[in-house]
Amino acid sequence: MDKLHHDPLVLLNDLARAVRTEADRRARCHGMTRAQWMILAWLDRTPGLSQRELAEILEVEPITAGRLIDRLESRDLVERRPDPDDRRIWRLHLREPAAALLETLSVQRVEMLAIVTDGIPPEALHTAIAVLAQMKANISASRRQPISPDEQETA
Repeated sequence: MDKLHHDPLVLLNDLARAVRTEADRRARCHGMTRAQWMILAWLDRTPGLSQRELAEILEVEPITAGRLIDRLESRDLVERRPDPDDRRIWRLHLREPAAALLETLSVQRVEMLAIVTDGIPPEALHTAIAVLAQMKANISASRRQPISPDEQETA
């Protein structure tokens, strides 16, 4: 059992779950879900994403993203605009009321980061960020490689 407490994969999984749980709790205080929070954050960062692009980023089905967007649209936080080049695509943009909510959610994000990094010296945090970024790059690169001969046959 002690080995599991020091297994990097288990620790990463446990940390990710704890961060998601805390983000869910904080999002609920603002009448939304963590997924809706992420939609607002992504649209703030990258205005004009399509529903499909957003679904891929969030790793949900497009219909699920559509329902989340519907709820945000009903709160006047997001709007759909037609794509100028393809009438089948709607581009997503933040509405004015989203700015104040994003500012509040930014405070929540800073508070969560302070909790997660409490007691970690800046140089250790810098190293941890570099290590996590490399791990992310490694797993992204490995997705391009087949896992086994069986997987290769089904691809």
